[in-house]
Amino acid sequence: MRYASITDRLAHLGSGRWAVHLAARRMKAQGEEIIELTIGEPDVKPDQALLDEASRAMYAGRTRYSNGRGEPSVLKALTEKYGKRRPGVTEDNILCFPGTQTALYSVMTGLVEAGDGVLVGDPLYATYEGVIASTGAHLIPVPLRPEKKFHLQAEDLERAITPEARVLLLNTPHNPTGAVLTAAEIAAIGTICRKHDLWIVCDEVYEQLIFEGTPFASPFDMPELAERTIVVSSISKSHAAPGFRSGWAAGPAEFCEKLLPVSETMLFGVQPFIADMTALALSQHFDTSDVMRENYRRRAAIVEKAFAGSNLVKPMAPEGGMFILLDVTATGIGGEEFAWELLQEEKVAVMPGTSFGDQAAGFLRVSLTVPEEVLETAMRRIIDLAGRVVSRKQAPLHVL
Repeated sequence: MRYASITDRLAHLGSGRWAVHLAARRMKAQGEEIIELTIGEPDVKPDQALLDEASRAMYAGRTRYSNGRGEPSVLKALTEKYGKRRPGVTEDNILCFPGTQTALYSVMTGLVEAGDGVLVGDPLYATYEGVIASTGAHLIPVPLRPEKKFHLQAEDLERAITPEARVLLLNTPHNPTGAVLTAAEIAAIGTICRKHDLWIVCDEVYEQLIFEGTPFASPFDMPELAERTIVVSSISKSHAAPGFRSGWAAGPAEFCEKLLPVSETMLFGVQPFIADMTALALSQHFDTSDVMRENYRRRAAIVEKAFAGSNLVKPMAPEGGMFILLDVTATGIGGEEFAWELLQEEKVAVMPGTSFGDQAAGFLRVSLTVPEEVLETAMRRIIDLAGRVVSRKQAPLHVL
């Protein structure tokens, strides 16, 4: 039988990136005790008021069809949110989606097609390559260098630009590195994008999870970049509600008008009862993100301390988000091999760096979404495995 070419383009870009995670889940289902440090699933619950609002709305009959752009209450809340950042934002600048992933897929579908290129910092979030490939466009990697704390450098971006480049897919705070770009860095990046007439799509899902120091900055907030910037985000991380799948895109009114039929063709409207919960989440302050931010900052410090005396595993301090990268290149094996050995020998599941691009091949991504004592246990097991890996490589061969 014949299939569309998209199935070939995405054949190796789906759940295979989470192979270690899926294997760990199977082992847990069979009764093994696994420390799971793979995906970004908050370990706190959504605020009870949000759950109550979703329930109230559902039982009040808010289960019927919505419209393609979004429920009025959410559009109003998002207009106020982004209007505080950049005056002049109206409902014409907003589109609602079921989660950041759907928003990103739709936005990219509206911007690029076969033959186009999308610039992305490498390391990159695991689904970005698939989102780009689904359109027929190709990914153009821009190296994010550890010595620059994984901050995208304007000069590296300009060197990577090709005639086919149409979009820069930016992510700050960044997954998997935890890098948070400064306003000055974004302005320099924006200058390059203006010079080469590039769209900027900015994934800002970790906006509220910056630890300290650098304040949040976005190209969306800069007037000179307003006509070329589209933000995608959601309540998944900020309000510990990933399963509710409630997100949005904010960008130029003309772009939103052109993208609306694409969105309506893919999924005509979001769930009204979840929209009511989202409107409440956006219109009031809840301390969920405050609690998570402090938890993740403290846990990142615990990981750094755990490897303070190690010359085999090097933690890369994040500036935000819910992950930390560990450099395991000194063990002599790559992150992929290390992750599988860690799962099999120590019953600890982490994401291999290869799931996040070539630049992360020597790294592990560790989720900070477990209690401190569990995290400390996992770090000790990583240290133990690192020592055994090196010992095995150094052991003399016995010739019979």
